[in-house]
Amino acid sequence: MIFFVSVITFLLSYLVPADPAKSIAGTHATPQVLARIRHDLGLDKPIYVQYAIYVWHLLHFNLGYSYVTQQPVFTSIMQRFPATVMVALFGIIFELLIGIPIGMVSALKQYSIRDRAFTVFNLLGIAAPSFWLGLILLYLLAFQLPNAGINIFPLGGYGGWSHPINGVLPGLTLGIGGAAWYSRMLRSSMLDILNADYVRAARAKGLPERVVVARHIMRNAIGPIVTLLGMDVGWFLSGVLVIEVVFSIPGIGWQAWQAIQTSDIPMIMGTVQFSAILIVLSNLVVDIAYTWLDPRVKYS
Repeated sequence: MIFFVSVITFLLSYLVPADPAKSIAGTHATPQVLARIRHDLGLDKPIYVQYAIYVWHLLHFNLGYSYVTQQPVFTSIMQRFPATVMVALFGIIFELLIGIPIGMVSALKQYSIRDRAFTVFNLLGIAAPSFWLGLILLYLLAFQLPNAGINIFPLGGYGGWSHPINGVLPGLTLGIGGAAWYSRMLRSSMLDILNADYVRAARAKGLPERVVVARHIMRNAIGPIVTLLGMDVGWFLSGVLVIEVVFSIPGIGWQAWQAIQTSDIPMIMGTVQFSAILIVLSNLVVDIAYTWLDPRVKYS
C-alpha cells in the first residue's frame, strides 16, 4: 500500500504544471540559473531514475527539502506533528467517552425515549459540518463564557503540551462527529448480539446484567468500534485540515495546505507519504488487536 501511494504521489507531482526551479529561484531567474537548479534537483533525469532516487531517499527517511523554507521536509513535519497529536488525542478521547455510552444505552433501551433522543443526536452529529460546529463551540465556550466571567477556553492557537486546554475544543469538535458514528455502529452491533444463544444462556445462569453486558455482549460487539478507531487514529494523526484552520492549530494538515498554495511539491509529497504510513500502521495494529479481542480470529 505504501509503495502504491508513493507511485501515485510521485506521478501526480510530476504532472503538476508548476516549475520547482522557479519556485526556488523566483520568476525572474535566468534560464541558466533555472537549468542549474533543475540539474541539482535531478529534474533533468528520466522519470524512472527520479522515482528510483525518490524511493531510495524515502527508505532513508529523507523526504527532501522544502522549496519555500529550504528546511528538511521530515524535520518540518515532525515539528508540526505534536500539535496534530494533541488534537487527535482529544478527539479520540471525546468520541469514545461520548459514543460508546450512547451506543450502549440506545441498544439496551431500544425504542425508548433515550434511544430516540440519541438517534436525533447522532443524525445532527453526522450532518453538522466540522468547521460550523467548531465555530459554534468557539463562539459559545471561548467567546460568550469569558463575557460571563468564566474564562476557560482560548479562542485558538497552540500553546504546546504545557497548555493542553488548547486541544479541548478542537478535540470536542472531532469527538462529536466521531461519537455519532461510534454510537450508531455500537448500537447496531449490540442489537445483533442481544438475543444470541450464549447471551440467553448467561442470563439463564443468573449472572448479573452488568456482567452479561461487559463479558458477553460488549466483548463481541466491540469489533466494529476497534476498526473505526484504527481508521480515526490514522486519519487524525495525518492532519485534520479544517479543524486546524478553524482553531489556528499549526499541525501537519495546515502545513500541507500551505504547501499546496505555494506549490511546495516536496512538502506535499512528504506529508502524503507520512500520512499513508500512519494509516497503514494504524490498520495493522487493528488487525493485530482483533486476535486479542476475538480468539476465533487467527492469522497464518
